Amino acid sequence: MTEHYDVVIAGGAIMGSSTAWALTRDPDFRGRVLVVEKDPTYARSATMLSAASIRQQFSIPENIRLSRHGIDVIRDLKDLFGAEADIGFHEKGYLTLATAAGEATLRANHAIQTAEGADIELIGPGELGRRFAWMSTEGVALAAWGRSGEGWFDAWALLDLIRRAARAGGAVYTHAAVTGLRRTGNHVDGVRLSDGREIACGTFVNAAGPAAGDVAAMAGIALPVEPRKRSVFVVHCREAVPGLPMLIDGTAVASGVWVRPEGQYHICGVSPDEDADPRVAEDDFDVDHSVFDEVIWPALATRIPAFEALKVVRAWAGHYDFHSFDHNAVIGRHPEIDNFLFCNGFSGHGIQQGPGAGRAVAELIVHGAFRSIDLSVFGYDRLLAGRRVVEANII
Repeated sequence: MTEHYDVVIAGGAIMGSSTAWALTRDPDFRGRVLVVEKDPTYARSATMLSAASIRQQFSIPENIRLSRHGIDVIRDLKDLFGAEADIGFHEKGYLTLATAAGEATLRANHAIQTAEGADIELIGPGELGRRFAWMSTEGVALAAWGRSGEGWFDAWALLDLIRRAARAGGAVYTHAAVTGLRRTGNHVDGVRLSDGREIACGTFVNAAGPAAGDVAAMAGIALPVEPRKRSVFVVHCREAVPGLPMLIDGTAVASGVWVRPEGQYHICGVSPDEDADPRVAEDDFDVDHSVFDEVIWPALATRIPAFEALKVVRAWAGHYDFHSFDHNAVIGRHPEIDNFLFCNGFSGHGIQQGPGAGRAVAELIVHGAFRSIDLSVFGYDRLLAGRRVVEANII
C-alpha cells in the first residue's frame, strides 16, 4: 500500500528542516510531514560546509527581513529550543569595504538597511584606521560595519536544534533520495524514493539545495539552480588581529576576499567571477589550492599586514545552491503546478535565511499566503517573465 504524507520535503538541511519545523509549530496544521534526506550525516550539505554567518548588509528589503528573522531565532534560542540551546554565536559584525567607485552603492545599501531597522554604521577611512589599527586602509573610500545583529555561529548546532524540534513536533525523516516525481496534469501526486518506495503527497516542497534544479526537472520544471564549488581555507597567523569582524574586502585590491576568526585560527575564501565558476559534479569536493596562493593570500596580506605570514592548517570545499538567473532565492508555489513549492537557490546566504524561508513556505502551505514576510518578489514567475531581482551585495 502506498504511504501518504500531506507534505513531502526533498532535502533535510537548513531549508527542509526549517520548513518542517515551521509546519509542526503551526497550530492550524494537522497534517503529516515527511523529510527526505539522502545524507543524514549532512557531511557534504551546503549548510554544513558554509561559513555559517549571518548579515543584514543586503540591498533588497526582503533579504534583510529574512536575515533579521534569523537573528530573532538566534536570540530566542533558549525560549525556542530549551535552556541548553547554544550555537556559539559571535556577534562581531560584518565589515564591508568599498572603493570610491563603490561608495555610492554602499551608501544606497545603507539607506535601505537602516530603513529596515538594521544596525549598520558607515565609517570613513580615517576612523576605520583608528578603530582597526591592524588594517591598511589603502584604496578604501568607505566601510559599512554591522554593530549588532551580524556574526557567525556553529552551523551544525543550529541545524541540529531545528531538526530535533521538527522531529519532536511529529515530522518524519527518512534516509533516501528523491528519484522521481509522478505528475498528473498540474499536480504532483507521488514521489519515488531511492529505496523503492512510492509516497503519495498532498504538497511537495523542493528544498534540495544544490540538487534543486535536478529535482525540479523530475516534474518538468526548468529551475536554473546548480552546484557551484567554493573553497574555504583555515589559516594560522602568528600575530594577533584583535577585534577582527567578518571582513569583506570589496576594493580592487582584493575583489571580494573575505576572512573571519575561527577559534585560534581564521577562515577565508573568495567567490570567483561567474565566467570562471562552472557547474561541478555532485562528488567534486576537491579544494582549489591555487585560489589561496594566487588570489586570497596576496589580498589578505595587502589589507592586513600581519597576514603576510600565514600558514594553511586545513581546507575544505563545499557546494553553493547557485541560482544562475539572478543569484537570489526562488520561494513559493509554481504558477501552474499548484502543489509544487520552491525553497531554493539562495546562492550562499541560505543558512542565515533558512528559518525565515522555511516559515514562509509553511505559511503558504497552511494559510495559502505569506503572513510574516511577503516574499512574492522571489516567486518563480519572475523567471518566466525574464525579470531579474538584483541584489547589490552578493558575497
